Amino acid sequence: MKKRIVVFVILPLLALCLFANLALHADGRPIHQADLSEQRIYAYRGWQSIGLTLHPGEVLTIRAQGSWLYSPDVGYHGPQGASVQFPAPLYYPLPNKIGGCLIARIGETGKPFYVGQGVTVPVETFGPLYLRINDDIVTDNDGYVTVEVTVHQPEEEEE
Repeated sequence: MKKRIVVFVILPLLALCLFANLALHADGRPIHQADLSEQRIYAYRGWQSIGLTLHPGEVLTIRAQGSWLYSPDVGYHGPQGASVQFPAPLYYPLPNKIGGCLIARIGETGKPFYVGQGVTVPVETFGPLYLRINDDIVTDNDGYVTVEVTVHQPEEEEE
C-alpha cells in the first residue's frame, strides 16, 4: 500500500511541482534577434540552421572565430578558409571560393555567399539563415567555429 502511495501520489506531485517551478521561471517569449549569442557551426555537418528567420530590408552581420579541419592535407584553419587558397571545385556549395571557409545562405534554396571571419550584408529575401563549411564531403571533417549573428534595420538617412 505504501509503495502505491509513493508511486501514484507523491511522485506525480513532485513532478508537478518541478514542472510548475520551471514554468514560472520561463517567460515563454521568443528570443529577440538582437539577443542572439554565439552558436557553433560544426565542420562535419551540412547546412545548419541557427533558428533565425530573416526578412527583406534587414541588415545581417555575422562574425566567426575558431578552427576546423576540412582536409588532413591542409590542417586546421579558421573560418576564413584554408591557408592553401585555391578555388573550390564546381561541386562545392560555393564554387570558386576558398575551400574550408564559412559560408551562408538565406532560405532552403538561397544562393550561398562567403562569410569567412565576418560579413555584413543587406537581406534581400525571406527565410531562415543557414551556415556551413565550404566542402563537398563533410563526414571526414572535424572541429567547429563559433558565430555571433546580429540583425538590425538599416539606419535611415536624415534629410
